[in-house]
Amino acid sequence: MSTDEKMAALLTEGRVFPPPDSFVENANARDKTLYENAEKDYEGFWADQAKELHWFRPWDKVLEWEVPFSKWFVGGKTNICYNCVDRHIKGALRNKAAIIWEGEAPEQQRVLTYWDLYREVNKFADVLKNQFKIDKGDRVTIYMPMIPELVIAMLAVVRIGAAHSIIFGGFSPESIKDRILDSQSKVVITADGGYRNGQVLQLKRNVDEALAGNDTPVTDVIVVRNMQYHMDIEINEDRDSWYHRVMRKANHFVPAAELDSEDLAFLLYTSGTTGKPKGIMHTTGGYLTGVHYSTKYVFDLKPEDVFWCTADIGWITGHSYITYGPLSNGATVVMYEGAPSYPDKDRFWHIIEKYGVTVFYTAPTAIRTFMRWGEKFPQRRNLSTLRLLGTVGEPINPEAWMWYYKNIGHERCPVVDTWWQTETGAIMVAPLPGVIPTKPGSATLPLPGYDVAVVDKDGHPVKRGEGGLLVVRKPWPSMLRGIYGDPDRYYETYWKKFGNLYFTGDGAKIDRDGYLWLLGRVDDVINVSGHRIGTMEVESACVDFPSVSEAAVIGIPHEIKGQAIVAFVTIKDGVAHTLDLIEEIESHVVEKIGAIARPEKIFITAELPKTRSGKIMRRLLRDIANGKVLGDTTTLADPKVVEELKQKYESEESS
Repeated sequence: MSTDEKMAALLTEGRVFPPPDSFVENANARDKTLYENAEKDYEGFWADQAKELHWFRPWDKVLEWEVPFSKWFVGGKTNICYNCVDRHIKGALRNKAAIIWEGEAPEQQRVLTYWDLYREVNKFADVLKNQFKIDKGDRVTIYMPMIPELVIAMLAVVRIGAAHSIIFGGFSPESIKDRILDSQSKVVITADGGYRNGQVLQLKRNVDEALAGNDTPVTDVIVVRNMQYHMDIEINEDRDSWYHRVMRKANHFVPAAELDSEDLAFLLYTSGTTGKPKGIMHTTGGYLTGVHYSTKYVFDLKPEDVFWCTADIGWITGHSYITYGPLSNGATVVMYEGAPSYPDKDRFWHIIEKYGVTVFYTAPTAIRTFMRWGEKFPQRRNLSTLRLLGTVGEPINPEAWMWYYKNIGHERCPVVDTWWQTETGAIMVAPLPGVIPTKPGSATLPLPGYDVAVVDKDGHPVKRGEGGLLVVRKPWPSMLRGIYGDPDRYYETYWKKFGNLYFTGDGAKIDRDGYLWLLGRVDDVINVSGHRIGTMEVESACVDFPSVSEAAVIGIPHEIKGQAIVAFVTIKDGVAHTLDLIEEIESHVVEKIGAIARPEKIFITAELPKTRSGKIMRRLLRDIANGKVLGDTTTLADPKVVEELKQKYESEESS
């Protein structure tokens, strides 16, 4: 898809919600001081944020920058684990809950204080260092369910100066193998299995299949026993060790390694357009500075808060806002292994009620699912402890934003819509909730310290009211340091288009107030009769129709228009599927954003194909609509959805 033309900016949104006075009164940021400081002295601003962390040795220079490579806090020595655990056990936080864990079975729960976490992390660091001979710079692959041992493992790895590569538990053996070979990991940490929607996930079996053959660098596999009852798995005596057994032999203290600010902390693989996954590299000092700062101010984190990010740690959101950001701030974090609908559709609201969650961070796809299920489920539960809501993962349409604001926040909780990427490491665009008025559907403004802009094909800023390409014009501490083993691909992917600007791959528009509205991936833009239309705007118009809960929009070839719009929609429970309904949705889209966006076809479906993290797989919808062989479906929450949708599409096309 060409990115030369401007993107159409079709939707308008007039609702504005200023921060509540009661919230502003106690907010971590209640005026524009942070913005002013960042504008006045960019490097000095970031140095001030970094000073909130513990450094074994201060840095000599804040920033070294030569496009496209940056170094932050040059010469400084620190340790992510020390900042997340050690410094909290020396005072009042020692016996504070660090992790509140709930399993999918409601009776499964554990609480780890900061002292518990310190003790367990030290022991496992000793296991890795002395029993399995993991050295500074080695890579360790982690493929685990959402259990406390996952956090313990990642903290232990960075404690000794190794780098972790966490693989989402929904990935297939082939995907695991690709990532192990690319990272050259020596050790894999996994579990016998996990739970999801009442089903058992065969994690150890997937690892065994990934490691079959003689071409793997892995020498050892450490297995956590997670299942309530004994699970029949194969143990290779020459390679596999039970976690609980090796922990019995561990010493109780391993000093945190004094690491250079630019030492590699972790790899996280994202899918690439060539099919080969990209190992995104994040380093120690800059990454932690970015996530510590954003957690404190975007989520207005207080000592008494109970923070719940519903992401999986297999994605960057879980790295940054379940583990490193909240724990470096001394927060209490809720961690849940399971589905939002198990055993009933009020499970998330039950957890909020049970643990008194105050700050809740989830995905727009999850919110739209809750909309489809209806208000009766959150109404069963007491959500009065909530004081701040967040969204992450993709642009949120205004009607989902309003549903969230009204039915979960009861119109008293600010909603922070956040934009960022695996590559950016930390949130870059979001409202400071005590300062910036919010608009439904907009991530609002770049955070202080970030230079994010919307530009045309030549890199020039677009006018307010126009759409274009989202770029970052200055380096930032938590930025990726490259693609592991492939610096040329790093330049080609993110820098080649503009040379001196980081190209995010996203389209965006800027409104009359300077607010940013994300329009989705540029690759997802549909070119209708020369008008470049972002899929997010058409999806928002569909979901704005009262009967629709979710929509996914794609483009298909059209002889006259070039491309035509096809919408796949799910409707709310209890709504009848009729031809009149399809016509009404179509008319609503035209009324909302104009005839140019009229869908050529609308298909009503019971489910949309989603990953287990909740992202809609539009690529598979394009494959279905274009009659292509379906791509990889192993990461889907329910692969059957795609086949059913394919049959339905072909049936309706032929009728």
